[in-house]
Amino acid sequence: MIGLVDKFGRQISYLRISVIDRCNLSCFYCTPAADGCRSVMGDALKLDELVRIVRAAALCGVSKIRLTGGEPLLRPDLVELVKNISSIPGITDISLTTNGALLKKLARPLAAAGLNRVNISLDSLHPEAFHRITRGGKLEDTIAGLWAAYEAGLTPVKINVVLLKDVNDGEVSEFARLTLDRDVDVRFIEFMPISGDSHDWKKHYQPIDIAMAHCVAIASLVEAESPENGGPARYFRFKGGKGRLGFISPLSRHFCGDCNRLRVTAQGKLRACLFSDEEIDLRPLLVQENAVIRAFSQALAAKPDPTRLDSDPLVRCRPNTLGMVSIGG
Repeated sequence: MIGLVDKFGRQISYLRISVIDRCNLSCFYCTPAADGCRSVMGDALKLDELVRIVRAAALCGVSKIRLTGGEPLLRPDLVELVKNISSIPGITDISLTTNGALLKKLARPLAAAGLNRVNISLDSLHPEAFHRITRGGKLEDTIAGLWAAYEAGLTPVKINVVLLKDVNDGEVSEFARLTLDRDVDVRFIEFMPISGDSHDWKKHYQPIDIAMAHCVAIASLVEAESPENGGPARYFRFKGGKGRLGFISPLSRHFCGDCNRLRVTAQGKLRACLFSDEEIDLRPLLVQENAVIRAFSQALAAKPDPTRLDSDPLVRCRPNTLGMVSIGG
């Protein structure tokens, strides 16, 4: 096994894979188009291609896999994919990011196949606001999926809340209180101008410190342990609370210096950074495992210097040519 360490000393142990570039919702902050998240590029990776990529990644020292989209639950072979990945030596953690609308029926089969945890995108606890944010989604479907995941043992269930000024910022306290008596993680995430709509971003962006202030007003926060091989959130608990509160600040307090991940798009392009268009096409390399392994090593050269990032979010997060639906959230 080789290790992946970039020139800035960051060890890469985490691979995020977009398994589909379609979604059954159309959240306004994810896609500016109001007619839904249809396939952007088409021709998504097949199951055997995904498994070969993960196998090569494991040989490079990657131990954590997150399956994203689009909406990964739209893949009919998702349970089989999870089962295959879980059998790969070296892979110790498999997680999934989903909007939860289809999770009620799939939570138990996915858990049985080897899925460890889910992150559920849930930006409002009020049906009308949820419908408006997602352009047509039904809150009850996502809530049903959330509790199905909880009952299936996909814990801690993580709720991802994109903080949107004048849209859902009034719900911060309501979300935070969920952690008082439930083993759930509620994570507030700063809105990034990734969709290319800078006007919309400026209108709705709010720094994460405001969400923290709402939480502190409820009760004192104590620092909580972060998950092993975890992501960018800073975790806290209410004193005596069962769950955790996470705060993710890609703009106001970027965490690039601790980045431990690479990304694979739905079409098999390996990316070192969410905010970069540099990529390596893995598909032609899949006939030879060593070629894929070399590609992972080569991708490290595109990891940006965390000490020289532009302070202007609209420069650092310049509009991506593919968008989050294909790159993977």
